[in-house]
Amino acid sequence: MEIVNIKVMRGPNYWSGYRKKLIVMKLDIGEWEQRPTDIIDGFGKALKRVLPSLQSHRCSIGEEGGFFERVKQGTWLGHVIEHIALELQTLAGMECGYGRTRSTNTSGVYHVVFSYTSERAGIYAAKAAVNLVEKLINNEPYSVVEDIQELKRLYNRDKLGPSTYSIVAEAERRNIPYTRLNSNSLIMLGQGCNQKIICSSVASTSSSIAVNMASDKEDTRNLLAKNYIPVPKGTLVYDITELEEAINEIGFPIVTKPINGNHGRGITTRINTIEQAINGFYEAKKVSRSVIVEKFIKGNDYRFLVINYKLVAVAKRTPAMVVGNGFSTISELIDATNKDERRGNGHEKELTKIKIDAGTEAILAEKNLTINTVLPFGDVLYLKDTANISSGGTAEDVTDLVHPSNIFMAERIARLMNLDICGIDIMAEDVAEPITNQNGAIIEVNAGPGLRMHLSPTEGTARNVAEPLVEMLFPNNAESRIPLVAVTGTNGKTTVTRLIAHLAQTAGHHTGYTSTDGIYIDGNPILKGDCSGPASAAVVLRDPLVDFAVLECARGGILRSGLGFDNCNISIVTNITDDHLGLNDIDTIHQLARVKAVVPQSTFDHGYAILNADDDLVFRIKRTLDCNIALFSMDANNPRIINHCREGGLAAFIENNRFVISKGEWKTTIAEVSQVPLTFSGTCEFMIKNILPALLTASISNFSLEAISAGLQSFIPSPEMTPGRMNHFKFKDFILMVDYAHNTSGYEHLEKYMNQVQATQKTGVVSATGDRRDEDVRSIGRYAGLMFDKIILKHDRDNRGRTKEQLTTLLMEGIREVNLNVEVTIVSDETEAIQYAIDSAKPGEFIFVCADDIPNTLAYVQQQLDFENAPIDLGAVI
Repeated sequence: MEIVNIKVMRGPNYWSGYRKKLIVMKLDIGEWEQRPTDIIDGFGKALKRVLPSLQSHRCSIGEEGGFFERVKQGTWLGHVIEHIALELQTLAGMECGYGRTRSTNTSGVYHVVFSYTSERAGIYAAKAAVNLVEKLINNEPYSVVEDIQELKRLYNRDKLGPSTYSIVAEAERRNIPYTRLNSNSLIMLGQGCNQKIICSSVASTSSSIAVNMASDKEDTRNLLAKNYIPVPKGTLVYDITELEEAINEIGFPIVTKPINGNHGRGITTRINTIEQAINGFYEAKKVSRSVIVEKFIKGNDYRFLVINYKLVAVAKRTPAMVVGNGFSTISELIDATNKDERRGNGHEKELTKIKIDAGTEAILAEKNLTINTVLPFGDVLYLKDTANISSGGTAEDVTDLVHPSNIFMAERIARLMNLDICGIDIMAEDVAEPITNQNGAIIEVNAGPGLRMHLSPTEGTARNVAEPLVEMLFPNNAESRIPLVAVTGTNGKTTVTRLIAHLAQTAGHHTGYTSTDGIYIDGNPILKGDCSGPASAAVVLRDPLVDFAVLECARGGILRSGLGFDNCNISIVTNITDDHLGLNDIDTIHQLARVKAVVPQSTFDHGYAILNADDDLVFRIKRTLDCNIALFSMDANNPRIINHCREGGLAAFIENNRFVISKGEWKTTIAEVSQVPLTFSGTCEFMIKNILPALLTASISNFSLEAISAGLQSFIPSPEMTPGRMNHFKFKDFILMVDYAHNTSGYEHLEKYMNQVQATQKTGVVSATGDRRDEDVRSIGRYAGLMFDKIILKHDRDNRGRTKEQLTTLLMEGIREVNLNVEVTIVSDETEAIQYAIDSAKPGEFIFVCADDIPNTLAYVQQQLDFENAPIDLGAVI
């Protein structure tokens, strides 16, 4: 068996619009295509032995044990691998339940599709599943233990911590999109200008000054003390001499801690001797240059959580501890405690496993104990100096017990610190009583406080503290998204995208758009090149300036990793023709239609899918949609348009040579077709088609008629606004047009335009894309033979799997099929071919250039035009 490739879907995709996180493995099972599982000796029994938990898989039979029944009856190994990949992830703690295996047009080659939680774990599961099956069919022993351990490691490495996860889950509940900006906890909630950034529980709304102050424990203590908040008496020391002076002033017991530590690092409490103080000093110095020495406050450890200057939760924290039973050693008691399923490593679960560290050993030594000591029955042994959850502590929710004066004090502290999300550590006998200097003190104020002690307390009521945090970021269901228009189809995508972005900008929006030309923000190029995939979409949606996004969605990106967004407000399908067939296992036009349908199927229920009513395949997509539908057509009398409008639908069409938008029976004339520059005085049919969905988008987006009219008039077809799309260069004796026509449909539209061109001679500088079918290349040759009096064949820089000679042969076959006499010249290099056409041009000639490298081609033609128009230096001539 051979893994041909593995793709990771991250958004709505060809396989599922609802399940966005899928692994798609293309697998060649080779000779095993002829041997289903029922004729592979012992395979079913071996699989049961290695993975007995597959018994829970119902498969298509729909009952427990259904999968093993399918194996017994006979199924193909690709299907088996799908189930194994899912089960391995499940055993590693990831919820993955969706899978499909589909054959391709090549015998023995399958797409094995299954859900994942962690990308890296999903890819590993795919490879491990193939490896496991190969071992079993070769009668080799196999254990899944190592695979499961590795999957757990990958999952724990990639997954979000409990605080961040709770915020993301709350955002999802509110339909707020989120994007992970790094491999840790940096998350963008929302899109474009409506975005908010969080890192764990620090938000983009948090003051950096406040965060810095909270990290400096001495500054915090001084600020609170000056505002009559009870804090321990203390000072800052840098050396042993200053430490001794501080002890003389403060008196035992004391606490030493680093000035800017967190998670209890470097803190030593209950210090009663100078030796302990010196050890504590050096422990704190491991974390920071300076050390705080302060009076130890007796009492219970409480964490107050304040969000948006309101107290939302209070937890009573207890340090990591064990209770003796009279026969187990301390080490055994710790091991037994760590077996609690709620405990994990680091922050992976609601509680953390207790680890024996230097601090624990110091506590044991002070009490003349070792880890091998048997603790008497009922004796409580605290194993840490601090009550942090991250060091194995536990938490009890006591929010409902807090005295109102303590609530006021906590909220006042947050305001004094100007910290909108903060955790306040308080030592006090009882928070049900007002805290004063006599019965408690504020120990620390923390920016980015952990949330898990409140989300999943060991005892007491769990508090959804992520809810007020997300509410603070998006109050009263404030908009988190920006209007998003997604454009797909075979032809016209880029022009439609550019025109919509231009209309939006004319209407006052800050637009961002992606296309096969590049990424643009407010009309400024961010990146040139083919940017019609999900990675480019992410750039636009990440930009804080953008309040209106228009994203071109090409076939390749959809098949490679899905869409770069979860939902769109408006989707557009321009047309569907037989382009790119035979690539990426999309062999029929109906399969291609399914790819394109991914875009409208991602439209919000309250949004609009704009469909071409003149295209049967596009119109059929209507049946699969749950959103509103808008139609466009070149013909006002198209029955589909008439019926749609009769039912109150929205449509755009051409009527009496005018652009018209109809809402039910109400019609609005937008402009005369011939008066819109992009139509080339009404002669370019495919540009007229491109305008119609843009007008519908503008109407749905509530752009004013004045803005729409102004946008149409100012969108001038040119190398600047529509690069590579019908760009005309008027030389003294001839006209040269550069266009990106690269498929049969493009040449079909070009022919209609060329039929209206008046010229003494029509010359085509033509090439074909190498990864198209033979018939597609010949078709371009046929159209060239019909359109042009003279043909110059060139070759693209990347011939995509074919030789120049092969492409030339196919093009010539198409040309000669329709025109035996047309003059054909081969000039392989694009620039040289253009120069040849210019040098041999006749007065009144019209030259068409099929551009491969659009920016360079446009620059070269402009350079030649500038050279022709440059004034002659007579002195130089003489």
